[in-house]
Amino acid sequence: MLKKAFISCLFLVLLITACNRREETLYKVVKIKDGDTMELLSPDHQNITVRLAEIDCPEKSQAFGQAAKQFTSDLCFGKYVKLVENNKDRYGRTVGQVLLEDGTNVNYSIVKNGYAWQYRAYSKDMELAMLEQSARQNRLGLWQDANPTPPWNFRRNEKAVRKDTTDPNTRPKRHYKKRRKHYQPQPAL
Repeated sequence: MLKKAFISCLFLVLLITACNRREETLYKVVKIKDGDTMELLSPDHQNITVRLAEIDCPEKSQAFGQAAKQFTSDLCFGKYVKLVENNKDRYGRTVGQVLLEDGTNVNYSIVKNGYAWQYRAYSKDMELAMLEQSARQNRLGLWQDANPTPPWNFRRNEKAVRKDTTDPNTRPKRHYKKRRKHYQPQPAL
């Protein structure tokens, strides 16, 4: 009798915890900005810009930049995803992991298929490092190039080029306020 009561109580506790499981929030992917940045629509219809954590895709103007954007779009555009938020970056974007409903980690898939580097300045994840190494060995995506330029070096070089192209002898244009004509009374005759 005591055994039946214990089993009944245990079953009741399991049933209550299963019913009270918190629903995970799903976001809809509404825009792919580039390979590692997307826009999600929350259930309360707020747009959230998400920067994928621990990875860095080529810039859009860089080799394989458009291919990385296309891969990310094919993988998750229009689908519902889970967001595992890490933090916010200096631009106000949410930085985090994005998971498809079937559990596929979008961040890992992009690296696994050779469209991103592990962003080692922000990541010490060994699984991500192994996925990148495997993509390199199999010459997938951007690893088809003999010596691909990491995006952080590309951005640094672009910044240096912009700085070099400005002529140090030219000054920036000054903007003055237009002077008002002052009313001057005519001398009395």
